[in-house]
Amino acid sequence: MNIVTTQHDGAGGGPGRLYVVAAPSGAGKTSLVKALMEREPKLRFSVSYTTRGPRANEIDGRDYHFISRARFEEMVERGEFLEHARVFDNLYGTGVVAVRQALAAGALLLLEIDWQGARQVRARLPDARSIFILPPARSALEQRLRARSTDSEAVIERRLRDAQCDIAHWTEFDFVVINDRFEQAVLDLQAIVQERGAALSASRPAAAALAAELLAS
Repeated sequence: MNIVTTQHDGAGGGPGRLYVVAAPSGAGKTSLVKALMEREPKLRFSVSYTTRGPRANEIDGRDYHFISRARFEEMVERGEFLEHARVFDNLYGTGVVAVRQALAAGALLLLEIDWQGARQVRARLPDARSIFILPPARSALEQRLRARSTDSEAVIERRLRDAQCDIAHWTEFDFVVINDRFEQAVLDLQAIVQERGAALSASRPAAAALAAELLAS
């Protein structure tokens, strides 16, 4: 759940724009966002908050602010999150001050969250544009989850079940990117951020057909 920011070309402090990216677990969202950052040198992370423990390759303050549940709940009470959600028994949130300051400065924001957080963002920032990433098949989800080698079999099975619930919310998004071919998916994300993503609208028949197939599997 991270924010990536970059400046509009020629933007002189005008209003920025927020893009929200969500996906079911195992769809490759994090890898796609990292690849997008590599293509766009100006992109940077604004670190979000979570109550889960860091994974082996994660560093506090770089990947997330890893905080206690008590502190997280205090921040919720103080209204310090633009959005927050419970995901797999852990809490995640995006600091509202950093987002509003970046938008006021004319920055583009790319926010990587789940569908629950995306719904909250749309309610508070209606001009935000949202992107949902779909896998090409359920088997691709399972393969990616197993490739992580960080979760138990029970956790993997739970994530696969929860992915069905996540996918059911794809119609709430403006755009759909299908992560069938990684390179093409990255190019699709670039097109959307660069205002060239009309062909990737969530209303296109191909997106509806794939979502129906995934939900039926």
